[in-house]
Amino acid sequence: MKIVTGVVGNDVHVVANRLIDISLNQRGFEVFNLGVNTYLEEFMDAAVETDADVVLISSLNGEAEGWSRDLPVLKSRYALKDVVFAIGGNLAVGEVESSVIIPKFKLYGFDMVFHQVDLNDGLDMLEAYLKERA
Repeated sequence: MKIVTGVVGNDVHVVANRLIDISLNQRGFEVFNLGVNTYLEEFMDAAVETDADVVLISSLNGEAEGWSRDLPVLKSRYALKDVVFAIGGNLAVGEVESSVIIPKFKLYGFDMVFHQVDLNDGLDMLEAYLKERA
């Protein structure tokens, strides 16, 4: 299964991005890692170019919301309706409950939202979701 991953916006959390890459590879995904400081449009282009099944976006600086609001527009422009979009990390600045964050990001068009979820737990949930969809 092909997965595009990277860190959205002005976030430079290289170590976390590398850990995600390693974990995905160990789980058998074919990973296309865009690195840090990645614009949403770059994720979309990479999904098209690689024929990805999943786009997994991460953010640790809490500013993902501002960088992710255009996802519905871009999804329709790029015609990526079969691609699973997931986002994870620390998705808000300050202490914000998951019960607030998750619905907000789902409105932005994400299928799965992992706010402050352990990496391996999140990847377990992603794999279960993908198996359920198959």
